[in-house]
Amino acid sequence: MLSLKKSLNILKKTNALLEGHFVLSSGLHSSKYIQCAKLLSYPHKAQLISKSLAYEIKKNFKKIDLILAPAMGGIIIGYEIGKILKKETIFCERVKGKFTLRRGFNIKRNSKVLIIEDVITTGKSSLECVSLIKKSKAKLVGFACIIDRSNKNTIKIKQKIISHLKINVPTYKSNKLPKELKRIPVTKPGSRFIK
Repeated sequence: MLSLKKSLNILKKTNALLEGHFVLSSGLHSSKYIQCAKLLSYPHKAQLISKSLAYEIKKNFKKIDLILAPAMGGIIIGYEIGKILKKETIFCERVKGKFTLRRGFNIKRNSKVLIIEDVITTGKSSLECVSLIKKSKAKLVGFACIIDRSNKNTIKIKQKIISHLKINVPTYKSNKLPKELKRIPVTKPGSRFIK
């Protein structure tokens, strides 16, 4: 397991941990943004975090048949964890705003499926993946991510989330922004709203 200090150091060195005023994919505002794509663009550095997360997943989930990752953020970490755990890994992608399985991917009936993402804040994307698992009459094993930045006020997932790091960063609704955040220009770095 990597220490918190080493993990944060890797995030900062890869510019994966940014500071400013961000609108997250959830629509909430934050003073910090975690862009795991930057971390994952350095495979040799991301490998340490991937191995640490895989260890936690193995420790917490006894049987996994399939890993499902929501595009875009979950694809690379899903692949890396699938490689380490030797599990089939597929991804879903948005078609007209809804997650769909394409490219010949499917979820076998009664299979045990782990959903994995890069970052979980509200859990909205992960919960959208659950509907694909239910539709396939498969079983949800649980949720995993590189970074869990959820809090009890925003998270919609009720099960335990297995993560490499839990980072507590306050999030705000647009009508409840603190003064210092209002002064900083807004950036929308996520991919959910790209047309």
